[in-house]
Amino acid sequence: MENNNVFLWVKAAIAAAAGAFGWLGWLVLAWVGCMALDYLTGSAAAAAKGNWSSAAARAGIWHKGGMIVVVLVAAVTDCVLGVAVEHLPGLGLDYTVLVLPVILVWYIFTELGSIAENAADMGAPVPAWLTKLLAAGKSAADHQP
Repeated sequence: MENNNVFLWVKAAIAAAAGAFGWLGWLVLAWVGCMALDYLTGSAAAAAKGNWSSAAARAGIWHKGGMIVVVLVAAVTDCVLGVAVEHLPGLGLDYTVLVLPVILVWYIFTELGSIAENAADMGAPVPAWLTKLLAAGKSAADHQP
């Protein structure tokens, strides 16, 4: 298999995996990409300052692992709520998801804010309006039901 074909297959697999779950799949994909970029930029920022350590890198991985657990809890919560709403007589409501997308959006804004901080630590100028926008997005997701 040629290298070009490998990249096409990877791209197709990612699109198929995310597309299988519609907009929620793309939200998950965005969150995973942000987590990876945050870890990489955090490591680069620490290395640029001469502060990189394997202990801090492991702590970052544990932090990301905890986030994965929270996302799984949110997904199970949505499933349980969906089953409960479906079987409660007389409600007549349709419930698909609410908790998981709010958690994912909150985490995405958190990760994007951290990525911007890492970029600033690497010496890149970061517009103040961008950090304010990211903080506002996180705050808006924080105040959802």
